[in-house]
Amino acid sequence: MPSHSKPDLSKRLLIAGFGDLGRRLAERVSAYDHNVWHSHALRRSVEPAAASSDSITAIQADLTQPDSLVPIAGHWDAVVYTATPSERTPEGYRNAYLHGLNNLLQQISTDRLIVVSSTAVYGQDQGEWVDEYSPTEPQGFNGQILLEAEQRAFQADGIVVRFSGIYGPGRTRLIERVRNGAIECRRQPPIWTNRIHADDCAAVLAHLLELEKPEAVYLASDHEPVTRWDLYEWLAKRLSVPGPIEVADPAAGQGKRVKNHHLFNSGFDFRYRSFRQGYDGLIDAL
Repeated sequence: MPSHSKPDLSKRLLIAGFGDLGRRLAERVSAYDHNVWHSHALRRSVEPAAASSDSITAIQADLTQPDSLVPIAGHWDAVVYTATPSERTPEGYRNAYLHGLNNLLQQISTDRLIVVSSTAVYGQDQGEWVDEYSPTEPQGFNGQILLEAEQRAFQADGIVVRFSGIYGPGRTRLIERVRNGAIECRRQPPIWTNRIHADDCAAVLAHLLELEKPEAVYLASDHEPVTRWDLYEWLAKRLSVPGPIEVADPAAGQGKRVKNHHLFNSGFDFRYRSFRQGYDGLIDAL
């Protein structure tokens, strides 16, 4: 029978940027029966949901303010950087992903650094498949700044995880858009989109904390890239509402398709292998 004794929380984990993914990660690793981590949740404001518990210690600090990070200076067993921008502007992205990471790395050292990035670092837009070895030539400011942050992570021997489009509880805007009225979309040539459930995001981060010999970069996306048209049509049928409206939209590109074989071959298995399993649960909950 499993032991119900309180585990020895001996390994210190700093989650820098304690938002939705950070909270999911802390909850996941706190449930481990072995190699247990004691999570330290760093965020600008300590809200009741982030208050200290037996397995989570709340830390109030601002990654953009170096002086506020002095109390956490020193060595950590692992650091997971999950900061997000306060606004979708070049300044917001640079503060969150580049300045914040640099400020943190000037104060701490760690045996394992994991930095959350995005598939926005790829500029491919003609339906190409991309993997960890594909050229990274982003066109948008977000991808360009994320790529700079990745280089800073590599200088610190960090691991970079490039997530595709994250959905899950609290991230249901697309469901609401489809439910509230038919969405216009080009059907051909197709526009590809890639998805990953927030629970799987947290599981990926937990997996990389424990992986013996991780690689420097992983793409994290489910097994099935899908066209926007097919996704909208599936959601509409599932919600029993009108499907997408076909439009020409010649200016739009075709997106890209993300391969996850390096992550899968490392031993990770997705709970939600496609958008169908993930959105099914969300729709049932709504």
